[in-house]
Amino acid sequence: MRYSVFTASTPQWEPAEAARILAAQGWDGVEWRITDQAPADPPGFWAGNRATWPLTGLEGLLPEIARVTREAGLELSGLGGYARCDDHANVERMLSATAVLRAGQVRVTMPALGTGDYRDLFAGARKDLEWVAERADAYGVKALVELHHRTITASASAAIRLVDGLDPEHVGVIHDLGNLVIEGQEDALAAFQMLGPYLAHVHVKNVAWAVTGTEGFDGATTWAEHWAPLRSGQADVEAYLEALAEHGYDGWITLEDFSTELPLEERTRDNLAYLRAVHARVAERRA
Repeated sequence: MRYSVFTASTPQWEPAEAARILAAQGWDGVEWRITDQAPADPPGFWAGNRATWPLTGLEGLLPEIARVTREAGLELSGLGGYARCDDHANVERMLSATAVLRAGQVRVTMPALGTGDYRDLFAGARKDLEWVAERADAYGVKALVELHHRTITASASAAIRLVDGLDPEHVGVIHDLGNLVIEGQEDALAAFQMLGPYLAHVHVKNVAWAVTGTEGFDGATTWAEHWAPLRSGQADVEAYLEALAEHGYDGWITLEDFSTELPLEERTRDNLAYLRAVHARVAERRA
């Protein structure tokens, strides 16, 4: 098993700094966030994130991305793209960048719920993915559909309906432990089996639900999700790694911890130690 970090979760670090620190901590790879974003000070996960490469002018940045990654001794676990499946021009650019960087795979985002009738959104995304699969084939890379709350593919069941019949060499699915606490939760092993050859990548983070303190109608309790450290969220990380092992998954596990209880450098260091310790426990039980 190889471990990487998605740089959406390292907003305070410049790219070279992120690569240097992650490599020194023992991470195997990095998944660079690539998108145009709003400015923010202080930097945040989604705006002003210093470890993000802009989509604007990306082609001219590819040698620098490769250099920063290579000089730190890291591999690319993939690219964290934000181009939506119907944005063919930018999807094409991301596929090309993935090929140039030899990153292997890149996320292509799906339509959000509430932007149209679900049936129409799904049918349109399937048509777009057929085009994406052809272009990914041409570039020799793989496009990834993430299981993500409040999109048309919140669950493995939805994702397999969307990708079924497309070439799994060029279209795959990111299974995301934390997102599924928010929406789309299914038995992990069953989900992996359901996805079969389309299970291409794994994201790990954790989430917890808490009472908001604001009452709903007639005193009803209201709840909201929040990002949580790996150990304290509702998802069982050990059971998850156990299910991955039972399924035979040996690809990348990419961390994207959006909790803020610990300082960033301490958080990434501790998360790697925890993941390795859990993996060792799982391996010992299976020996």
